[in-house]
Amino acid sequence: MHALVEQFLDFICLERGLSANTRKAYLADLRSFTDYLAEKGISSFNNVKRDEILDYLMSERDRGLSVNSISRRLVAIKVFFTYLRQEGIMDGNVTEVMESPRLWRILPGVLTEREVERLLAVPVGTDRYALRDRAILECFYGTGMRVSELGDLRGGDIHFDSGYIRCRGKGNRVRVVPFGGKARTAVEHYLKEGRPEFVREGTDDHVFLTYRGGGFSRKGLWKLIKDCTRLAGITKTVSPHTLRHSFASHLLRNGAPLRVIQEMLGHADIGTTQIYTHIDQGRLRSVHAKFHPRA
Repeated sequence: MHALVEQFLDFICLERGLSANTRKAYLADLRSFTDYLAEKGISSFNNVKRDEILDYLMSERDRGLSVNSISRRLVAIKVFFTYLRQEGIMDGNVTEVMESPRLWRILPGVLTEREVERLLAVPVGTDRYALRDRAILECFYGTGMRVSELGDLRGGDIHFDSGYIRCRGKGNRVRVVPFGGKARTAVEHYLKEGRPEFVREGTDDHVFLTYRGGGFSRKGLWKLIKDCTRLAGITKTVSPHTLRHSFASHLLRNGAPLRVIQEMLGHADIGTTQIYTHIDQGRLRSVHAKFHPRA
C-alpha cells in the first residue's frame, strides 16, 4: 500500500505541479492512514469500508488533532481513492459519498445499551480466556479507556480500595478514571483465577496477557472485540473506539455533565467531547423542554 501512495504522489505532483511541502503533507496524511489500516490487518485498499475511514478520523480526533488537520486528512484520502479508482486499481470508491467534514458532524458509531449487554455476555464460563475477555470488555465499556491505554495497563495502575484506575494517555498524560461495579468484579476474578494461567517465564506486569504470556497489541485487542461482536450477532462495525464512544454517549444520556465526561475521557478540549451531544439530541431537547422558561 505504501508503494501505491508513492505512485499517487509522483502522479499528482507532475499533474498539478505541487510543491515539495504539499507533497510532504500528503505523504504524512496517507502514511498515517495506511499505518492505521495495517494495524487493523487490512492489506488492500479494496477492503477499506466507509466505517473504517470514519473510525480512523475519530481516532485521530481522540489523539488530539484539530478539526482542520482531520479535514485535510479526509481530503487526502478522497483524492487518493479517486486516483486509485480512475487507474482501475480499486473496484469502487467508498469516499464518493463522504463530505469533507466539519468533524463534529461525523458521529462516532455507538452501541445501544442492549447491544452492549449482548456483547458483554459473549465470554461464557470460568476458563482463563472467558475470564480475561469478559474483564477486557467490561473495562473498555466501564472506563472509556483507549485501546492503547488498556493494552498498557499495569498491575499498579488499578486501585481497588479507592475505586479508580490510573491511565497513561496521549503525550504520556496521566489521568484517573472511576472503576467499580461489574468492571471491577470482572477484573478481580480475572486477576485471581485467570491471569496466573497466562503467566510465563519473563512475563511482565501487564494486566491483560495473551496466550503467550505477553501484553496485548492494539491489533490483538481489535481482533478480540471483532470476534466477540460476531459471536454476539451484532452487524455493526465495532472497535475499541466504539466501546469508548458508547461509554461517553450512555453517560451523557443518563445525565452526566459534559465536563465530567471530558475529564474521564482525557480530552484536552471540551470541543472534542461535545461531539457526543449530537448523538443524544433527544435528551437535550427534553432537558430544554423541562428547564427553559419559554419552552
